[in-house]
Amino acid sequence: MPARRASDHFEPDDNVDPKVQRQLRGHLEQIDYTAYSANRKVLNATLASVDTAKLQSLASATALARTRWVAAGLALAEAEPYPTPGQITALAELRKGYEELAGVYDGLRRMVERGYLTYVAPDPA
Repeated sequence: MPARRASDHFEPDDNVDPKVQRQLRGHLEQIDYTAYSANRKVLNATLASVDTAKLQSLASATALARTRWVAAGLALAEAEPYPTPGQITALAELRKGYEELAGVYDGLRRMVERGYLTYVAPDPA
């Protein structure tokens, strides 16, 4: 996933008329709002909200995937002087699984942070 850079956001240019800069900023804010609205609409139609139970399930699946990857790597290191190419490929697949699930967590957190999804906190009762 590409990282966002500071240049992804409006940065005024000293050589541009302030009125033109305000107009550009307004256009960019409209673009950002359009993206926000589209994300919120699509995500809410599919997921609606996220709660502690969903996050717990995702955290458990991610922890299990990481554990399997690390355990497999340790087992390979202890079993032979050097793993075979097939074993390395299988280990890489386990890592990819873990990284994908960790990416889902990051994405879900970002969706809540940006207001695309509603987080339903547990009832303190």
